[in-house]
Amino acid sequence: MVAKTIFMITLFFMPLVILSSGLVDAPLVLFLLYVISGLGMAGIGMSVMHDAIHGSYSKNKKINTFLGYSFNLIGGSAVIWKIQHNILHHTYTNIDEADDDLNAPFFLRFSPHAKHYWVHQFQHIYIWFFYSISTISWITSKDFVRLKRYKKMGFFDKKNEYEKTLAAMIAWKLLYYSYALILPMIMLPFSWGMILVAFLCMHFVTGFLVSIIFQIAHIMPSTDFPLPNNKGEMKECWYGHQLATTTNFSPKSRLLYWLIGGLNYQVEHHVLPDVCHVHYKDISKIVAATAEEFGMKYHVKSSLFQAISAHTKMLRSLGRK
Repeated sequence: MVAKTIFMITLFFMPLVILSSGLVDAPLVLFLLYVISGLGMAGIGMSVMHDAIHGSYSKNKKINTFLGYSFNLIGGSAVIWKIQHNILHHTYTNIDEADDDLNAPFFLRFSPHAKHYWVHQFQHIYIWFFYSISTISWITSKDFVRLKRYKKMGFFDKKNEYEKTLAAMIAWKLLYYSYALILPMIMLPFSWGMILVAFLCMHFVTGFLVSIIFQIAHIMPSTDFPLPNNKGEMKECWYGHQLATTTNFSPKSRLLYWLIGGLNYQVEHHVLPDVCHVHYKDISKIVAATAEEFGMKYHVKSSLFQAISAHTKMLRSLGRK
């Protein structure tokens, strides 16, 4: 984990340091460095901050909190992510209107229980563009929208907690824009428009990679989208629910496993979210055997390509009325 953390943070920051030095004078190098930084950004999101905010990076809470701020350094908000991902997504996985990962703009439909619009029939075609701009949404508007919504839900009920969180969020984002965009604009001999496009390309890479990895774990033809009964109770127990709504993919790829923070073992992550991802591969056999013993589902796709293909089919199916 330490080696991976150093590698991913270096992969993100080193290109930005080179860009901020003012030594780059070729447009191709400008775009290449931003794309490399985007790969590092995705690596931090999937391999470092994800474990840290879950509290599974280290047994030391201070280390987890400190490394959780790596998400703030790439333009996000650790506070908002913890509510959206740890609480709402992991507790209410694939439950319409409760799992915040399913909540999307009207032109996207991620649940068979969500309202259908005619435009959804094309979502399997245009979804890839919106996946690519997902992190741009995070660094601009989405975090602020969610902060306001989560306040209404009662998450920021302490005195001045909302105001302090808002101020901290603005400060972190200004810091991010300063070294990732403004400083290169000042130091490099390119137009601000070209640098902005290169910056957006960085986020296209990050957004596409992160969205694909997280979405193919749940929005699949094989996964369930259960709803509570009139008493607000779920049919399955908590573990059964996580197994029924989650899918593994490409379990034999060691390289993918390392690069994406073990998120190809989403089943293991969802049933044991407080375990560091370096252990997922080892415990997967135990989880699979236990699921079989108790007659529970255990979804897995053999490859990343197979998982993306199934996800595309699911999006197309959801697009039909």
